[in-house]
Amino acid sequence: MKESEIERHLVWHVERAGGRAYKFTSPSQRGVADRIVCLPGGDVWFIELKAPRGRLSPLQKMFADEMARLGQQYACLWSKEQIEEWMHERIR
Repeated sequence: MKESEIERHLVWHVERAGGRAYKFTSPSQRGVADRIVCLPGGDVWFIELKAPRGRLSPLQKMFADEMARLGQQYACLWSKEQIEEWMHERIR
């Protein structure tokens, strides 16, 4: 499964729940999360998406650590099943 398929799956689930999954790029800062997900009720997440055999780069690991230090919500999701579980925990 390609990362792009996993990303489309996330976008579909988020939009179906009434939220938005913004594609995020930062030209001056490498390693940032793929998507900023805004869910109903003000729940905002930085989401990194990976194919099942993918790996986080050192810069992506640094970004994840920075988000934790700042108290931000961050998740790395590796499959369609993980996306569905993650969404189920947030949208009830």
